[in-house]
Amino acid sequence: MVETEVLQPDAAGIARAGQILRAGGLVSFPTETVYGLGADASNDHAVARIFEAKGRPRFNPLIVHLPDVAAVARYARLEGAAERLADAFWPGPLTLVLPLREGGGLSPLVSAGLPTVAVRVPDHALARALLAAADRPVAAPSANPSGRISPTEAGHVISGLGGRIEAVLDGGPCAVGVESTIVGFDPVPVLLRPGGLPVEAIESCLGAALVHHAPDAAINAPGQLASHYAPEAPLRLNAATANPGERLLGFGPVDGAVLNLSPSGDMVEAAANLFHHLHALDAGGAAPIAVSPIPDTGLGRAINDRLRRAAAPRG
Repeated sequence: MVETEVLQPDAAGIARAGQILRAGGLVSFPTETVYGLGADASNDHAVARIFEAKGRPRFNPLIVHLPDVAAVARYARLEGAAERLADAFWPGPLTLVLPLREGGGLSPLVSAGLPTVAVRVPDHALARALLAAADRPVAAPSANPSGRISPTEAGHVISGLGGRIEAVLDGGPCAVGVESTIVGFDPVPVLLRPGGLPVEAIESCLGAALVHHAPDAAINAPGQLASHYAPEAPLRLNAATANPGERLLGFGPVDGAVLNLSPSGDMVEAAANLFHHLHALDAGGAAPIAVSPIPDTGLGRAINDRLRRAAAPRG
């Protein structure tokens, strides 16, 4: 057990968080998507502690967070379609899986032994200030026990990982509320995980449709485990109404919802509320959760992806 500090989003808090990362400690920090659990991505022991703290399978790769596009070139090769997407959407909720650059110095634990690395430049001023203060590449999966609901507030992090990590940099609630969209190149652009950047925007930039990662293919990016993002309570999806004993998580103008992702049917609001509402329902007891149907377009793809994994059979 360690004492988990809660750091304020000021110069002193950022400096302290950077100091902890350089010393090999774990710091949770906000991004525009969810709170990440950061460690020095060049330090084998620090990266191993991420897996230990989360109880995360070692074959599941991590995302490396960097302060700007220029920093990416030190660790990965950014060219062609990947460079076009980086120019269009970084900083932002997009992760690119790129060929590793030899001699970059990243821990092999970050890439799970693969010849590629997942990289992102977050669109969050506090996150980028921390990355600059740390002066290190920062590996950061979501700051939650593996397979559980992702955190969108500092309190969620403390609830799940308090006593296992050195600090949480409290930057308030996350604006996007679902993890980044992940795109790989094999060699054509492939959607590896839907997320906070709509697929339609990526396809418009590329002028071509994305290939979709096969559900039974080998794991080659974060967030691909069949059971993931799960509350303690079981979930039933595409529910018109709640059955007796269930609690309804609504979407749109539905009656009887305990909580509603967006009464007006706004996808941005729904994405921002998803993990927050699942945390609240989980804290309210173990009764099953029924979830209203959500259109599978735009951010709805990411919401439905998280809900399907949350409802999947658990190992």
